[in-house]
Amino acid sequence: IRFKVNKGWSTAVLLFLYPYAKDKQQIQQYFDITSKDKCYMTPNNKVLLGMSGGTDSSVAALLLQDAGYEVTGITFRFYEKDNHTEYLDDARELCERLQIPHITYDAREVFQQHIISYFIDEYMAGHTPVPCTLCNNYLKWPLLQEVADARGIWHFATGHYVQKTQIGGYWHIMAGKDPDKDQSFFLWGLTQPVLQRMLLPMGTLTKTRVREIAAERGFLKAAHKRDSLGVCFCPMDYRSFLKEQLPEGSIRPGNFYDESGNLLGKHEGYPFYTIGQRRGLGIYLNKALFVKEIIPEKNQVILSENLQSLEKNEMYLKDWQVINPDILFNDDPDIIVKIRYRKQANHCKVTQTSDGNLHVQLHEPLASIASGQAAAFYKGDIVLGGGIII
Repeated sequence: IRFKVNKGWSTAVLLFLYPYAKDKQQIQQYFDITSKDKCYMTPNNKVLLGMSGGTDSSVAALLLQDAGYEVTGITFRFYEKDNHTEYLDDARELCERLQIPHITYDAREVFQQHIISYFIDEYMAGHTPVPCTLCNNYLKWPLLQEVADARGIWHFATGHYVQKTQIGGYWHIMAGKDPDKDQSFFLWGLTQPVLQRMLLPMGTLTKTRVREIAAERGFLKAAHKRDSLGVCFCPMDYRSFLKEQLPEGSIRPGNFYDESGNLLGKHEGYPFYTIGQRRGLGIYLNKALFVKEIIPEKNQVILSENLQSLEKNEMYLKDWQVINPDILFNDDPDIIVKIRYRKQANHCKVTQTSDGNLHVQLHEPLASIASGQAAAFYKGDIVLGGGIII
């Protein structure tokens, strides 16, 4: 990905450069200047709350105000399908009812240039992108920090279903109480300055209780709002999104092959498939078939009827962050790794390689490991760090 860095770009943009830098020491020079590892602001009871107009951030505003915080709401304009801006009105109306200030921050250009462009580029490279992980760690939370700093606000918060805890002098994200809503998997890349100042009012609540609170307080519209699902800019089918965003002819039909190189049939274009995929292949041979490999340069997709052939005992991570290396790198038998939100967890051993990546040795084989996916490390409910699968 190529970046054009203009004078005046925000801290968040410089933070976002970090995962893609070939020379991390060079990019670290920017961090030393802009990431504000040390904040000289005097702590106060002010909090900047990210508000989407949905149920969670609305109840978060109520709870923070109840707790005595001086709340300011901020709504980021990241992406607006068909120019729909009802969420802005909902957030603004809630702030008016609570008599708190509301800020609208237009981040559509940087979101398009880096989150959406990254998403498209990864699929075109045959990878499986993780836009929500990158957006949270390198855009949304750093932007909250930047705006809070500019306005003299010490705390910042969101409606994420996560908690935080301090262990051995390090702040860690911790899984939320509601296992069906826990979002800790997406936040392994947050820095200590962000973790220190963040507030997470939803972490000890279930979604059911959150809706009840909204209804009890008379915010019926918020109480009955449907949950957002999937990626915000293409919540249903990413394939149609790719077609809309890419020039005609960028994605072309190609061939399915088996592991021995035998032609099995035609596919619609390799970006439309992910490792481990079984449904929606468009090929019917009276047996289950799984995507085992994607070869972009040949526009080929390799299928296997044996799911076990997709299993691996190890993987490598780049662009990783570990909060406390003494915990992760000490052969602790309780360390687990997750590569999917709310799905399987595998015990593992993690070591650093000579080229600066992480080697993850799995104690049990894991199927459908795909380049580009995120991997997050846990000990119990505590997030220890994570990275991007090579």
